[in-house]
Amino acid sequence: MDLDTRLENVAVLGAAGKMGSGIALLLAQEMATAKLKPENKDRTYVLHVIDVNEEALTGLLGYLRAQLTKAAEKSIVPLRELYADRDDLVENYDVIAAFVEDALSVLRPSTTLEAAEGARLVFEAIIENEGIKIDVLTKLDKLVDPDAYYLTNTSSIPIKVLDEGVGLGGRIVGYHFYNPPAVQRLLELITTSSTKPDAVETGRELAKRLRKKVFPANDIAGFIGNGHFMRDILHATSEVKRLMAEESMSEAEAVYVVNKVSQDLLVRPMGIFQLVDYVGVDVCRFIMKVMTEHIDGETLRDDLLDRMADGGVLGGQYASGAQKDGVLKYEKGRPAGVYDLSKGGYALFADGDWTSKLDEKLGGPPDGLAPWRALLMDPKKDDKLAAYFGNLATTDTLGAGLARAYLVRSKEIGEKLVADGVAESADVVNGVLTNGFYHLYGPVNEYVELVTDKVGGTR
Repeated sequence: MDLDTRLENVAVLGAAGKMGSGIALLLAQEMATAKLKPENKDRTYVLHVIDVNEEALTGLLGYLRAQLTKAAEKSIVPLRELYADRDDLVENYDVIAAFVEDALSVLRPSTTLEAAEGARLVFEAIIENEGIKIDVLTKLDKLVDPDAYYLTNTSSIPIKVLDEGVGLGGRIVGYHFYNPPAVQRLLELITTSSTKPDAVETGRELAKRLRKKVFPANDIAGFIGNGHFMRDILHATSEVKRLMAEESMSEAEAVYVVNKVSQDLLVRPMGIFQLVDYVGVDVCRFIMKVMTEHIDGETLRDDLLDRMADGGVLGGQYASGAQKDGVLKYEKGRPAGVYDLSKGGYALFADGDWTSKLDEKLGGPPDGLAPWRALLMDPKKDDKLAAYFGNLATTDTLGAGLARAYLVRSKEIGEKLVADGVAESADVVNGVLTNGFYHLYGPVNEYVELVTDKVGGTR
């Protein structure tokens, strides 16, 4: 069964969620575009968007209409070609409206699995819970086409566990979109030794149509992106503890320092605790739990995340995409405070001079430091990063020492992902971090070598 035939009947589970809604948007665009092509005039396309929350499904339709309109506005030239035989579509807004309606017409919202009967391609984006996923997919597999392929968006659960738990016989691949799916180019494609080759090829072909950049990952819990990110978090929390013990900082002060260093001195788009909030404190903790259960000899856990989550400090995002307060407090989308567990509230950056004292203690930045955003599109980015990291290697400040230790640990994590067989090469690890996390450089990189070769991992 080729991809075009499979796209005639598709289901998205968890379609009203953060990831599911983005996946539904991508598919609605692709299916609407496909049905407008002359060679597909006799095909019927149906996209079952399934979610247990009926109210959320209503919101999904509004979201899809708005996003489809924006997408059509950006693609007016190719859309005019697709509608070349429609003399009634004169103005651009006529073409845009027609495409939006064609895309919405493929949707079939439902709160029941039975709606997916006969589906040939299933996208699973429900709660990250092994037992629930297996239960739902087992029920669904009795309803869909016997040769249906499953693409699961799991961010941590081994694909083999789901495959064997449901009895899919290799008809499932890991298809890990990054948030938001409609924007992020990266897609981790996770396979097992039992995965059907045609299922892999179907996933690759679809990714190409969706304009995603595929990075292969082997089936080890957490895969590449979260495999690095979770261990990155644990380095950050260990540094918080060290700063409390060696520098007499409070926990909130140490969190501020590590977050600042991991953003500013590592030239990243977010500090590590801001990224934890973006994903969700409880989500990060759960991914660590899954990885610990499925990776022998390694325990991924930290009591800071446990205490935050147990205290209701969860982060995450609102339906609008706005950031919720978590380890950090946010005002107009920017960090404005740190949660102080000892006081049960936020220590605001604007209250007093505590942050300026910490900044002074960190010391001035190495020569050549530029913000992430300034370097993002700079054609001389590579040269500037090389010069900066060369200076970082020899700068004798607390902040530079923290940054060097962070870089050394990041490199170790990246190299271990290759050694453990999660990624086939350092280039793949670097590709996931630069494309999925928008880092300017990968963890196993010549810039990092400028630091690690000179300092040998010392502070």
